[in-house]
Amino acid sequence: MSDYHEMWASLGLDLKTHDAVLEIVGKGYQDVFLSQKNRPEGMKYFDFVMSEVHGLRIKEIMDAKAEGRKVIGTFCVFVPEELVLAVNGVCVGLCAGAELGFEEAEKYLPRNTCSLIKSAFGFKLAKVCPYIESSDLIVGENTCDGKKKAYESYKDIVGNLYVMDLPQMKSEAGKALLKAEYVKFAQKLEEISGKKITVESLKKGIEIVNNKRAAMSRLAKLRFADPTPISGLDALLANQVYFYDNPERFTASVNAICDELEKRIQDNIGVAPKGSPRILISGCPMAVPNWKIPFIIENSNAIIVGEEMCTGERGTRNLVKDQASSVEELINNIVDRYFEIDCAIFTPNQNRLEHIKQMVKEYKADGVLHYGLQFCQPYQMESKVVEKELEKAGIPVLLIETDYSQEDAGQIKTRVEAFIERIS
Repeated sequence: MSDYHEMWASLGLDLKTHDAVLEIVGKGYQDVFLSQKNRPEGMKYFDFVMSEVHGLRIKEIMDAKAEGRKVIGTFCVFVPEELVLAVNGVCVGLCAGAELGFEEAEKYLPRNTCSLIKSAFGFKLAKVCPYIESSDLIVGENTCDGKKKAYESYKDIVGNLYVMDLPQMKSEAGKALLKAEYVKFAQKLEEISGKKITVESLKKGIEIVNNKRAAMSRLAKLRFADPTPISGLDALLANQVYFYDNPERFTASVNAICDELEKRIQDNIGVAPKGSPRILISGCPMAVPNWKIPFIIENSNAIIVGEEMCTGERGTRNLVKDQASSVEELINNIVDRYFEIDCAIFTPNQNRLEHIKQMVKEYKADGVLHYGLQFCQPYQMESKVVEKELEKAGIPVLLIETDYSQEDAGQIKTRVEAFIERIS
């Protein structure tokens, strides 16, 4: 990485702590990703992105700001990137995937708060996330009760927080709420950008995001093959970079690696032997650098073939219809697409259970590992329902509850190995 210290200093980062974080993450990345054998050549692009994730990508964002474009930071797949692009904005995911600054975060939050929420506070309080510091607007969303209440304190430490309400039931009233929130969000984007959302600009935003999702869907379907042409770790990495990278460049890079994977499938080349135990991960999202569970699985002689997570198929499936002649009709289409997201905040949530079963069948998974963060009530509560439903359908399930630390890695590895032996 080039020397970006002057840029980081201008953003108010704690340079000493930030350098230490980059060193730790860089070493972890080398151990987890670069140690893999037989990786596709196309993964070199994603390695480059990660090596410059706080460098060149932040410089691109700062250059965009200098041109007058607004940077919108988000935590959730419910925030419609299409609307951000419609005002020529830049949409980026924010840091929330490491056990960092928790001691300071616990001055604002109860100790038994999930790691994802504490991490969002920790990265800000430790002044080590350039995405937070470069955002003109940070968008929170009332998904779980933890986030809902945490934002009451978070607004005081970031100063530029916009909170979006979300429905909790798949009903007509719920859909009407989501539309009202998206209309208000569009108005907020117009206000801060000084740009009017038009049919043309919104259609362009929809096209860009649809292309990005279509590329990820193409990548996902290639993992149906046995032997699998790409590791679950590398697929997760693509899903994580999805939230940071320039969308059009990202789409081209994913399609390029898909071309390579199609050739691998044709030549019967995989990253694990044919017939290796195939695992589907389900549950909470995994933000960078939360790679613990996939690393353990794929170093236990199994292969991850799919992710039913926000950093996976839940966040990228389904496209927005672009056939419309007015901005309102296009927003209705956006609402239709996002309302299909089967997050655990919804009750009842039968669609998620059916989607997991569908994925098991399509990806030819031998078992499901349901991943839940400690104190994440929606996914923890739903995990028991998922286990009961899937086991009833003859699908083996392993429930893992953990946090961002490495303290339980040995115990998890023992349980994962026993599960793999069971499904073998």
